[in-house]
Amino acid sequence: MSKLETQDMHGRLLFLLTRLWHHLGKHRQNQYTLLLALMLVTTFTEVLSLGALLPFLGILISPELVFENNSLRWFISLLGVTAPKELVMPLTIVFALLALLAGSCRLLQLWFSTRLAFASGADISMEVYRKTLYQPYQIHISRNSSEMVNSIIHRVNGVVFWIILPLLTLISSALLLLAITISLIFIDPFIALTATTVFGLSYVFITIFSRKRLLANGSCINEEQTRVIKALQEGLGGIRDVLLDGTQSFYCGLYQAADSRLRRAYGDNNFIGGFPRPTMEALGMVLIAGLAFLLSKQEGGVSTALPVLGALALSAQRLLPALQQIYGSWTSILGGYAALTDTVLVLDQHISITDQSGEQQLELFDSISLDCISFRYADDAPWVLKDLNIHIRKGDRIGLVGSTGCGKSTTLDVLMGLLQPTEGRLRVDGQSVESSNIKAWQKTIAHVPQEIYMADSSFADNIAFGIPTDQIDFERVKEAAARAHIAQFIEKHPDGYLAHVGERGILLSGGQRQRIGIARALYKKAKILILDEATSALDNITEQEVMSAINELERDLTIIIVAHRLTSVRNCDVIYELKNGEVFAKGTYKQLIISSPSFGVMAN
Repeated sequence: MSKLETQDMHGRLLFLLTRLWHHLGKHRQNQYTLLLALMLVTTFTEVLSLGALLPFLGILISPELVFENNSLRWFISLLGVTAPKELVMPLTIVFALLALLAGSCRLLQLWFSTRLAFASGADISMEVYRKTLYQPYQIHISRNSSEMVNSIIHRVNGVVFWIILPLLTLISSALLLLAITISLIFIDPFIALTATTVFGLSYVFITIFSRKRLLANGSCINEEQTRVIKALQEGLGGIRDVLLDGTQSFYCGLYQAADSRLRRAYGDNNFIGGFPRPTMEALGMVLIAGLAFLLSKQEGGVSTALPVLGALALSAQRLLPALQQIYGSWTSILGGYAALTDTVLVLDQHISITDQSGEQQLELFDSISLDCISFRYADDAPWVLKDLNIHIRKGDRIGLVGSTGCGKSTTLDVLMGLLQPTEGRLRVDGQSVESSNIKAWQKTIAHVPQEIYMADSSFADNIAFGIPTDQIDFERVKEAAARAHIAQFIEKHPDGYLAHVGERGILLSGGQRQRIGIARALYKKAKILILDEATSALDNITEQEVMSAINELERDLTIIIVAHRLTSVRNCDVIYELKNGEVFAKGTYKQLIISSPSFGVMAN
C-alpha cells in the first residue's frame, strides 16, 4: 500500500468515525465525554501507583536514603515519623491503597466502556433498522434480503466489536502509555527513551507489515457473512423442495464455502492481532537484563540500581500490555473498516418520516384513475408500463389479467403508491396523489398477496397485524373474521382468538391463511381491497370458497383483483387485460370472451 493510499485510508477512517459520532444521540455523546474523564482519572491513579513504587522499594532496601530524601520530607513530617524504619509500614499501606485504587478505577472503566459500547450498538442497530424500513419500496425490491439482514445484525455487531470497543481501548491504552513514559523519564530518561523506542518501533513495523492483510480480511468477512446468511435462508426457506429434490449437498456446499472463507479470515485476523505479544515479552526480558547489567556497573552497584529496575519491571508490565492493546485495537479497527463503511452508508441514508398517528384516510367519493401511466425502474431500463389508462369507480370489482410479465404487479405498486410513475398521474376523485397525500392514500388501501405473512403469534395478533396486543380491538377482530368467513374456524379452537397459528401459519391451510389475510385487510377498515394473485395457490374448491367470501363483501368496498385464473375475476364489473405493459382489452367477462382471442385462450 502506497503512502498516498495510506493517507487516504486514514482520512477516510477519520471521516467515517466522525459520521458515526454524529449519528449517536446527544445523551450517548455526553456519556462518552464522561468516559474520557474516567480514563484520565484511571491513568492518573496508574501513575500514582507507579510513582509510589520507587520509594516503596527504596525503603525496603535503604530506608536511610528515603528518610533523608528532601522531596519526601513533607510527607514524612505529615506522618510524624522520626526514624527510617518507621517508614516501612506507612509506605507499604500507601502503596497498597494506591494499587487498589488504580485497580478499582480500571475495573470501573472496563464496566462503563463495555456497557456504553453495547448500548451504542443497540442504538446504531435500531437506527439502521429504522433507516432500512423507511426506505422507498423501489429500494427494497432492488436489495437482497440477505444483504439487509447482514447489515442490521452482523455489520452493526462488527462496528461494536471491531470499532467502538477497540477504539475505546486504544484511547485508554494510549493515555496510559503516555503517562507511563513520562513517569519513566522522571525516574531515568535513558531507560525510558530506550524502552519506548525499542518497543514502539517494533509495533510500528509490525503494523505497517500487516495493514494490507487486515483490510483484505475485513472485506472478506463483510462479503462472506452475507453469503452465509443467503445460504441459510435459501436452504431452510425452501426446505420442502430441498428434501424432495435431495439438494441438501448443494446448499451444504454453498454454506461450507462461504463459512470456511469467513472463519479463515477471522482466524487470520486473530493471529495477526496476537502474535506480537510473546515476541515483545521476550524482547522485554532481554532489555531488562541488559539494562540491569549496565546499571550494576555504575556506582553503588546492584543495591542502587534495584529500585530503578523494579520500577522498570513494573512499568514494562504495564507498558507492554498497553502497546499490545494499542496494536490489537488498531488491527481490529482495520479489520472492521468495511463493516464501518457499510454501516455509515446506511445511517447516512435520507428518510422522510411523517407522524401518521392522526393521518386520516384519503376519502374516495367517486373514482380512481391511472392517467397515461408509464414506468421504468431506471433511465436505461426498458418500459414496464406504457401509456396505461385505467378507470375505477367507487364500489367496482375490477379484474387485472394477463400473462406473466405483462405489468400487473407493477400496476398495483403504482396504484398503491409504492412506485412513483415515470410519466403520468395517479388521481383520486381528480386529485393527484403526491408526496403530500400519499400516506393518506395508502391508509385507504388493504393488500392481500398470494403469500400471506403470518407471525408466530395468535389469530388476533395476525388479524390486527402490527398493533400491540394490549391495543387490539377484539370486537373489531371478530367482526373482520366473520366477514372473511374465518370466525367459525377460529372460535372452535379452545383458545379462540388467542390460539397461536404456528411459524408462518404452518398450522393453517392455504385457504385459511388467505381468509386471515382478508380479515386483516377488513380490520384495517380500508376502502379499497387489492388481491394480488390471492387465490392462485389454492385448489379450485378452496378458491371458490374464498372468492365467495370476497363477493359477499359490501359494495361500498372497492375491490381490485389480479389473477391468472379467470374464474377469480368472473364476477368483476370490469376486467382489464394487460399485454406488454399496456391495456390490450377491457370489458366484462362475457364481453372479453367474445372480443379478445387471448382472453378466450386463458379462459380455456
